[in-house]
Amino acid sequence: MSELHKFIFDGLPVRGQLVRLTDAWQEVLRRRAANTQTGAWPPPVAEMLGEMTAATVLMQSNIKFDGALIMQIFGDGPVKLAVAEVHPDLRLRATASVMQAVAPGMRLSEMVNRHGQGRCAITLDPRQRHEGQQPYQGVVPLVDEGGAPLQSLAGVLEHYMRQSEQLDTTLVLAADEQVAAGLLIQRLPVQGQDNLSQSSVAREDDGALAEDDYQRISLLARSLKREELLGLDADTILHRLFWQEPLLRFAPQVGGAGPRFACSCSRERVASMLQGLGQPEAQSILDERGEIEVGCDFCGQQERFDAVDVARLFTPAAQQSPQPGSVQ
Repeated sequence: MSELHKFIFDGLPVRGQLVRLTDAWQEVLRRRAANTQTGAWPPPVAEMLGEMTAATVLMQSNIKFDGALIMQIFGDGPVKLAVAEVHPDLRLRATASVMQAVAPGMRLSEMVNRHGQGRCAITLDPRQRHEGQQPYQGVVPLVDEGGAPLQSLAGVLEHYMRQSEQLDTTLVLAADEQVAAGLLIQRLPVQGQDNLSQSSVAREDDGALAEDDYQRISLLARSLKREELLGLDADTILHRLFWQEPLLRFAPQVGGAGPRFACSCSRERVASMLQGLGQPEAQSILDERGEIEVGCDFCGQQERFDAVDVARLFTPAAQQSPQPGSVQ
């Protein structure tokens, strides 16, 4: 069962989270593999998307925001776009569009940043928007401060958090066909504030000592190996890494309160999209193909609209005759 663990270091300006996506991630992969038009993702793409999904869960659960957090990686390589979306209640979905062959062992820069055009975008999309309100979006290139291509998603997101959020962050990410997992460590401000445990950190030189605390814990986190993150349970990982640290853990989020696959697509949304195209465009597709078929890239659900369905979309409700079996 997929799970999210949150913890703090008592008296220290450092917090952390550990996510392990099992059934939720396997459902993402299963639905993609079941799509006869696309088939399963190549292993390097699936690994990148799994890391994105784990990281998006960590970032969403780290903020107080009533809306979806959407991570997008896009660029000029064989992977045109990869998307992971997580809602405040930890419902998640993810997908990737592959335009060319992806060789085994391809790295991030080769998949999406072949000619330096790769970008990472983080979007916060409010659940209920005020009039004129636009989603917040931060975008960073897939290069470091010196312009060198970043080779790992963890490196991209650490760079993003420093540049866009001014937060020192350590990320360890890994994914395979069974598990997508991630560990996040973040340094919190100290001066004039309490940490998450509501205990003040009063020291002669808060800045320097706080930096020492974060760097020590960050170094421990970075010692976590890929096979350990994927193969060990949360209790074992946290004990092995931080057994000498003042670790305080919160109740894990699992089951209905934890990360789980869910897609927000619906026939009604597809109908609205077709109405947005306009009747001439919809009729043109109908004339060419006999019906309009729209598939969800996230869950694989197919919606079909025949000539009668399309006519109803563009007929005012007052002029529509009741459908068979409807109750007036």
